[in-house]
Amino acid sequence: MSNPGDPNTTWPALLAHWLTFAKASIAFPPTAEGDRLRAAVPSIINLQAVTFALAELHLIAPADRPAAIDRAGHLVAQHAELLGRLFENDPNPEIASLIADARAAVTAVR
Repeated sequence: MSNPGDPNTTWPALLAHWLTFAKASIAFPPTAEGDRLRAAVPSIINLQAVTFALAELHLIAPADRPAAIDRAGHLVAQHAELLGRLFENDPNPEIASLIADARAAVTAVR
């Protein structure tokens, strides 16, 4: 039986979830809102992936951690900025929460 906290099962499950989410975004209506949501999908997935990965930072070699943290910080800043532009005129609380969680994950490991 698999362990739900085991990275060997957690990451494949997350990947399956993200693939389903990305595929579902194809069905967003061809409107300005649908286009904006579709454009947000890669950044949403990236922020979630970084947040989950930082929780497992202890699994990589200590010498590799500073580079991983720097890369995570860069990715969070990049995708938060893109989402900020997409939703600047109509803030989305779920997107704001996702960004806050990713930033908090980076801060927690610094």
